[in-house]
Amino acid sequence: MIGVYITCKDKKEAKKIARYLLLKKLIGCANIFPVDSLYWWKGKIANGKETVILAKSIEKKYPMIVSEVKKIHSYEVPCIIKMKEDANKEYLKWIIGEVK
Repeated sequence: MIGVYITCKDKKEAKKIARYLLLKKLIGCANIFPVDSLYWWKGKIANGKETVILAKSIEKKYPMIVSEVKKIHSYEVPCIIKMKEDANKEYLKWIIGEVK
């Protein structure tokens, strides 16, 4: 199983992207939460509020997740990070069943 961490400009965009990925059967579920972010952007340290999606999927779906997120994301350089995860067997079975 993988977790895919995606930062978004706001909750509205995060929900749009999560729903889009769910409808395409690329993810089995998504959690959305607010974060404060600090990062380098165009030579300066930026500080802002963002919303994060933590989506659950499987390894073979990751390239398509990246491709689809880039199509609809508002950021010039979206953050899409894959994290390999372990899960209890029942949850893993459920995720696999949802993203086939």
